[in-house]
Amino acid sequence: MDRLIAKAKADMLKTVEVVRKDIAAFRTGRASPALVENIEVDYYGTTVPINQIASIQVIDTRLLGITPWDKNALPAIEKAIMTSELGLMPTNDGNIIRLEIPSLTEERRKELVRQVNKRLEEGRVAIRNIRRSANEDIDKMEDAEGLSESEVRVGKEIVQEATDEHIEMLEEVAEEKIEEIQEI
Repeated sequence: MDRLIAKAKADMLKTVEVVRKDIAAFRTGRASPALVENIEVDYYGTTVPINQIASIQVIDTRLLGITPWDKNALPAIEKAIMTSELGLMPTNDGNIIRLEIPSLTEERRKELVRQVNKRLEEGRVAIRNIRRSANEDIDKMEDAEGLSESEVRVGKEIVQEATDEHIEMLEEVAEEKIEEIQEI
């Protein structure tokens, strides 16, 4: 049963990390490497994320710098950014690509908050599904391995505590992102 509970906790943590990564890519009016690091670039016939062919640094609160390790990749990176869903226009000086991040409108802020809350709820549902699955597995173990009722109850309590803990982690991640979005 310990292995089953450990797997459930690991899956819940993975869910938290996936949600964290997803909402980190939301453009908030503040420069962050997470905005562009996973944009796919066609590099010599192979599609790779920007962070595998260039370094990404925050130059200013609203300015990102992307320095490719191979200068021949500049046009491909520039094209990938322009065709991405970010809606940003890169400037290229032949050595570095600069991305200026504009301020958000109030309407865009509200939309981003809705998207964060949607991702939060999807994460909660995923964690609850992991809990349900773990509880079903504990019930099967009760029949197959002859666990006592108290062992089953303790196992389910541990799974519930893990569920509450990971949902709280999700809510903290979402709360931080919402605060970041609402900064002016």
